[in-house]
Amino acid sequence: VSLFPHVFTNRTMEQKNQSEVSEFILLGLSSKPEQERLLFFLFMLMYLTTVLGNLLIILAITIDSRLHTPMYFFLSNLSLGDICFTTTTIPKMLVSYISGNKEILYISCLAQLFFLSWFAGLDSILLASMAYDRYIAICAPLHYTMIMTPRVCVLLVAVPWFWPCVNALTHTVLITQLSFCGHNEIPHFFCDLGVVIRIACSDTSINDLLIYTMGGLTAIIRFMGILISYFHIFVAILKIPSAYGKWKAFSTCGSHLTVVCLFYGTIIGVYFSPTSTHTAQQDIASAVMYTAVTPMLNPFIYSLRNNDIKGALRMLLLRKPGFSL
Repeated sequence: VSLFPHVFTNRTMEQKNQSEVSEFILLGLSSKPEQERLLFFLFMLMYLTTVLGNLLIILAITIDSRLHTPMYFFLSNLSLGDICFTTTTIPKMLVSYISGNKEILYISCLAQLFFLSWFAGLDSILLASMAYDRYIAICAPLHYTMIMTPRVCVLLVAVPWFWPCVNALTHTVLITQLSFCGHNEIPHFFCDLGVVIRIACSDTSINDLLIYTMGGLTAIIRFMGILISYFHIFVAILKIPSAYGKWKAFSTCGSHLTVVCLFYGTIIGVYFSPTSTHTAQQDIASAVMYTAVTPMLNPFIYSLRNNDIKGALRMLLLRKPGFSL
């Protein structure tokens, strides 16, 4: 090596250039200017609806002491998680449509990937916690206060905030060990974990294994737990003597389950099924569903059809500020 220092230097620089990427290019949903303008206004409307809707829910639950119950405690955390979840991806996409700059720094891509994985996991576990809470409330109402104690409620919220953070950090650290060989175009509107792994030119077997074990297995277990909870809830609803009561309960629980299936179904379809079974366009469409559509629907599904929440929102909006001299 000492006889050919220039050869060693050139090889070292070549390996360094292959492994280091300073920025990525997010190709987005469309490359046509007229479509981008339409997408900008559409996603701006969806983002504002998501933030304002979930923020109103959080304020209503905080202000109205009658809503200081386990169900609304979980709901307020879900609303906060949805705001964070959409803020991770949508604002960056809107800025790129305005500026025309689709580049994202490598470190920014890692940050987006980390927060996206964190808040997606948060929503996933919180939906399971909420399903468990409704199962206890409907199927074991006499034991509800004994089971859903403040300590249990805090635990059912602390785990969703902590565990996905650890999981997301693990994925992000492993991404930093990958080489990209100059491949910096991401066919997506955000730094998606699966897409970033696919454009890497180094061995990704550990990354894939981690997705299928820490991600796929736990997601499927949570999803099955939710389905089992709602199955018992539906069985309990069938015992309601009133036809109107049955219809109202089925309508509410059915809409909840629809959102859950929409969220889990799209994520499982994108991340935990063979890549040969779906195209990049299908992945992007699924990503829009779980990153933008589902968080926007949650305030309507979980709250605005709820009389307690509607009453609290009325009090919040009609509240007159007091002035003191």
